[in-house]
Amino acid sequence: MSDRPVMLAAIAGAHGIKGEVRLKLFTEDLSPYRSFDAAGRVLTLKSVRPGPNGAVARFAEIGDRTTAESYRGTALTVPRSTLPPLEPGEYYHADLLDLPCVCEGVEIGHAAAIDNFGAGDVLEIERPDGKRFMVPVAAAVTIEPDRLLIDPAFVE
Repeated sequence: MSDRPVMLAAIAGAHGIKGEVRLKLFTEDLSPYRSFDAAGRVLTLKSVRPGPNGAVARFAEIGDRTTAESYRGTALTVPRSTLPPLEPGEYYHADLLDLPCVCEGVEIGHAAAIDNFGAGDVLEIERPDGKRFMVPVAAAVTIEPDRLLIDPAFVE
């Protein structure tokens, strides 16, 4: 397992005048994490609460609205090793990215992105020529430790 950064939230903008920020969350709960990498700067979480379309957080290093606005669009990441352990059959999206995608024994590309538009996870596969296509994870993907097996019915 690599220890690459995993994005747990992104700063959407300032909230109020005292340095709080609005967050877009990519996890259910930020409270187990005390510090985040924010584009090479460390942010220390003081508090987090539900907010409009995500959460509102206060960081020790952000004390006013101007500073909060300067962080707009910044990803908040933690090392992969700090995430909780998984049960058998569970996976983190970050662990699937860049894995080779194989269909009927032939490598057809690699996992470029995983999205969820509301109906379940969708895997975006990038072919060697740079073209991409998407397949539904639940219906078309078998996850193995070192590769993703893709159902041929879903391959273009």
